[in-house]
Amino acid sequence: MTRTADAPLLTSWLIALGSTMAVLFIGEVLGQAPCILCWYQRAFMFPLVLVLGVGFWRGDSAVWRYGLPLALAGGLIAAYHTALFAGLVPQPITPCSAAGPSCTDAGMMILAMPIPFLSLMAFGTIGALLLQLRRLETV
Repeated sequence: MTRTADAPLLTSWLIALGSTMAVLFIGEVLGQAPCILCWYQRAFMFPLVLVLGVGFWRGDSAVWRYGLPLALAGGLIAAYHTALFAGLVPQPITPCSAAGPSCTDAGMMILAMPIPFLSLMAFGTIGALLLQLRRLETV
């Protein structure tokens, strides 16, 4: 891996790690239970920590091939979740039940931004960095 490829890979790994640590803090320390869409997003973010971390450690710029599909899938779920939070998706198909956690309460806001939107930004940034890594690999 070239030295110029270090920065996007390290940055994408740090975003994945920070996102993972944040949702674990929210769930385990603050006691905010995730809804079903949050679980699906976690299913794509958690492996990114390992995939990107090992890729950085080994100096493997081809790791974008494994990380990008995870980031895209998680980003699609986060986009849907953000649309649900914003009210763009009709209420009858909402994944949040009255008995479980809600995607519309104040607990879903961090720094005045909804958690689904923060997830979308994280997946989008990771995806963009991995695309940059792909371009650097072909140069």
